[in-house]
Amino acid sequence: MSETGLGEFIRERREAITPAEVGLPAGSRRRTPGLRRTELAMLAGISVEYLTRLEQGRDRHPSAQVLSALGEALLLSPAERSHLRLLWKSAGGGDVLCAAAEPPARDVRPTVRAVLHRLDPMPAFAMNRLGDILAATPGFERLVAPLGVLDEDVPNLLRYAFTDERALQAFPQWACVADHLVNRLRTIAPSDVHTDELVEELTVTAGSAFLTRMAAPIVVARVAGVIELHQPDVGPLRLAFESLELPSDDALQLVALLPADEAASAALDRIAERGPRRLRAV
Repeated sequence: MSETGLGEFIRERREAITPAEVGLPAGSRRRTPGLRRTELAMLAGISVEYLTRLEQGRDRHPSAQVLSALGEALLLSPAERSHLRLLWKSAGGGDVLCAAAEPPARDVRPTVRAVLHRLDPMPAFAMNRLGDILAATPGFERLVAPLGVLDEDVPNLLRYAFTDERALQAFPQWACVADHLVNRLRTIAPSDVHTDELVEELTVTAGSAFLTRMAAPIVVARVAGVIELHQPDVGPLRLAFESLELPSDDALQLVALLPADEAASAALDRIAERGPRRLRAV
């Protein structure tokens, strides 16, 4: 993907997508095979004049919601959405002026790591208010590594669920998992520069799947329940989760996953037989 300005990138993608791809009639007397500005503006719910200013570089500060709508209208891939956001940020978009706030925790106490060590081979992990996984048992690593959950330098459950296509297969009841993660963010994470940065990122990269949940009535996130997980090595699993609050200034949680039935118990035993792994230190 070429390094190009925000407006130029939007124009290039508009000209590269055909009306048929977005369900519009091709019509006649088209000078290019791509979308007209009027068509993209209609699909994104913005004015033609505003789209023209964006493409010509006369407005380089659209809102995250506008970028999200353009990303969906242009059928951008996750990688293209991320690139769109980077261009937006480099143009000065999304600047937020707010009071200083404590950054999210990036580590856990040695005693918490010791607890996780004692819990192994049970899958368990500790996360901060933004959903960053800070530490985990080897059992958790063996369970979720094949799903791609831990691929990033700082794994984040929200980012994985909403922007990694593998999450749709990993969670057969993806909508329930997505609801839970957004409700958790909205109920325990204060509206500060760090939370707002993650919300802004997911608004652009995840689009309506994230935005509709952020706009829905707040429901207190569950601290316990059952989730379904499809693990490629052992197949479908029903796992009970229990979330424990850790005393801290960052709403840290320790989450333990237990088998919800005999089949899951046997599957976790098979995963545990693969041998120990080093306790993850993010």
